[in-house]
Amino acid sequence: MKEYGTERLRNVALLGHSSSGKTTFAEAMLFASGGTTRMGKVEDGTTVSDYDEEEKRRKQSISLSVIPIEWKDHKINLLDAPGYADFYGEVKSAVRVADLGLIFVDSVSGVEVGTELAMQAVDDAQIPRAVLVSRMDRENANFDAVLAQLHDAFHQDIVPLMLPVGSQQQFAGVIDLVTRRYLRGAKGEVADIPAEMVAGVEKARERLMEAAAEGEDDLIEKWFEVGALTDEEFIRGLRSAIRKRTFVPVFCAAPALGIGIHAMLYSLVSYAPMPFDMGADPDDGQHGHVLYIFKTTADPFVGKVSYFRVVEGPVRGGDTRLVNTRTNEEERIATLFIQRGKEQIPVPLLHVGDIGTVTKLNSAQTGDTLCDRAHCVQLPPIEFPNPLFAVALHPKTKSDAAKISAALARLCEEDPSLRHLSDPSTKETLLLGMGQAHIDVAVHRLHSKFGVDVETTIPKVSYRETITKQGRSRYRHKKQTGGAGQFAEIEMAVEPSAPGAGYEFEWRVFGGAISSSFQASIEKGIKQVMESGVVAGYPVSDVKCIVLDGKEHPVDSKPIAFEIAARHVFREAFAQAGPVLLEPIYRFTIVVPEASAGDVMSSLKTKRAQIIGMDQRGNKTVITADAPLAEMQRYSTDLRSLTQGRGYYEMKFDHYAPVPPNIAQAIIANHKAEVSAGEE
Repeated sequence: MKEYGTERLRNVALLGHSSSGKTTFAEAMLFASGGTTRMGKVEDGTTVSDYDEEEKRRKQSISLSVIPIEWKDHKINLLDAPGYADFYGEVKSAVRVADLGLIFVDSVSGVEVGTELAMQAVDDAQIPRAVLVSRMDRENANFDAVLAQLHDAFHQDIVPLMLPVGSQQQFAGVIDLVTRRYLRGAKGEVADIPAEMVAGVEKARERLMEAAAEGEDDLIEKWFEVGALTDEEFIRGLRSAIRKRTFVPVFCAAPALGIGIHAMLYSLVSYAPMPFDMGADPDDGQHGHVLYIFKTTADPFVGKVSYFRVVEGPVRGGDTRLVNTRTNEEERIATLFIQRGKEQIPVPLLHVGDIGTVTKLNSAQTGDTLCDRAHCVQLPPIEFPNPLFAVALHPKTKSDAAKISAALARLCEEDPSLRHLSDPSTKETLLLGMGQAHIDVAVHRLHSKFGVDVETTIPKVSYRETITKQGRSRYRHKKQTGGAGQFAEIEMAVEPSAPGAGYEFEWRVFGGAISSSFQASIEKGIKQVMESGVVAGYPVSDVKCIVLDGKEHPVDSKPIAFEIAARHVFREAFAQAGPVLLEPIYRFTIVVPEASAGDVMSSLKTKRAQIIGMDQRGNKTVITADAPLAEMQRYSTDLRSLTQGRGYYEMKFDHYAPVPPNIAQAIIANHKAEVSAGEE
């Protein structure tokens, strides 16, 4: 592969709803530019982008892939991101290193959930965006209807940069409004604009020129004075307006037929921002070397592969030594690669703004910055979304149990939107992700990559126990076995502490009734009970323990005796203090179509949710609610059913709240039954 300077690079993230044509578009671009001799198909599992076996099995993208396109002495790095909402973490990685977000919208389905999530990701990353109305050859394709939907959904200036010639089975090509060229068929042959479209083309071009003029002050002044721009001013203003996000340019194509692909090659090279446009430093080596790692994979043959963007450079392979600013460990950059799907192409150097890979780094993870020790900078990490779905993992064999911790750590290193943890209160190993499909893929990879087989269940809810009033008790522990005995007596009071305070301890023993040397043993006994629970086997929180009085024996009082006495007296005092169960309450932000808001609100009320507020975001209703996790563990399935797949949500832990008495009784009874079964 040739060497490309920064001014000849374009980094474009392909975003949008699942099955909107992103992977097919990347394949068509690769084929049209001569990168492949045969165009693969998603349904056949032969595309360069979807190379993972799981992607071939599912016939959809599940991870981010990089497809470099060489065309007319330029390189376009296409970052093909999954469209399914469960893999939204990959979208966040893509927009972090892209200079343009190209959002795909199906010509029939129009604006979908994935469209809104893609637009949100691009807005969060503050990078320029454009829309491609894709699959224009489909039956019932309607370019104008999609434009109207885009305007209604996002309330932004939506301006076509291309017009389709025909649609559905008669889709023949596209007209570039800047150059007034009609590019016909899969080969992009230049032809005369159909006579019936000439007037419409001129009107649309005038609207586009006005949008371009808004990119620079001197151009907008000229536009108002003269009403026209030169071709050079038109393109300059267009590039500036796209970079400043003053409007959303719209393209169109039929990727499966290759129609519009040559026009897109030209448009991305001509109008998409280069890294310098987005503030990249000069490619002169004066600022040292800085690499930003945005993706990590584990290849069974070459080991760990780290995907990076060159922030300062150029960077050369060989024996470059860089420092990981997170760990302060030195990393050796041996051979540099250009990644094309799963293929690795070795290159001697990469310039600022380019995207490449390096293998076998020691400590580097997604979101890390590598730099010269003399020019150290630390770029902020990627903000991955909070998990929405969890399962409890149960290894099938002892061998699986021995390997599962290391396997989960490597799995979450590859996909940081996955989390794993061991819940001490429920004694379960949890895997958390964005949805059922995300978890299914992760479990399949545990088997295929790491040889770990697990079964999954719905996790137990991590309840807490606390008290509502003061309780008091006195307990004597006395044991005589023929030799040295055990003796300890403690009087203790317990009372509620402030929410979130956890455990508090106070010593009010006067006159030496109990030696202060036994204080540590008493606290140890209390904490043992707090960890295992009193009424339902869940950890105790927000309790203040006060030791008031007691007795000791000069010979038989030992630390173990006071530890045992503390356990018993704490249980008794706790039982008299109005014990209650607390459940985790999460704050949900739910975005649904306006027509579905009523059904969603009604459903939330059946789940003991408290509605905090409602807001409008375009034609969407945003519902904020607090709801118990116990009722919402599989809410993604419910919401998909209520909104026909057009709703999505975020959730994060907010606080603990008392469980209603009727539900608490059932939980306590279930715990007692489990204890009885365990004893038998």
